[in-house]
Amino acid sequence: MILNHLNLTVPDVTATKEFLEKYFDLKTYFVRGKGFALLRDNHNLMLSLMKGTEVKYPQTFHIGFGQESKEKVNQINQRLKEDGFDVKPPEQLHNWTFYVMAPGNFNIEVFYQEARYS
Repeated sequence: MILNHLNLTVPDVTATKEFLEKYFDLKTYFVRGKGFALLRDNHNLMLSLMKGTEVKYPQTFHIGFGQESKEKVNQINQRLKEDGFDVKPPEQLHNWTFYVMAPGNFNIEVFYQEARYS
């Protein structure tokens, strides 16, 4: 089975879409006005963004973007910091990782995982 798509409800579809494109290389597949966008990653997972006004994700909710190296995690962290995002430096937790709050009011984990789970 392959996960095909996920849907996130966000207060500002355009800002969230642009953030995901800029920092995580997602590509816009389809847009309908300011209320809907469909993005695709390089593995064909579709991420849909729908406008909602009273969005509140649970504190532990997040989506994760795995990277090919610790250096790539560090680069994304530095880029976000330089662009004014409140990010702590990456650290070794369950992975080499850090979190950032996306414009859609949900957390993103950026990580490098040395060993894959079997």
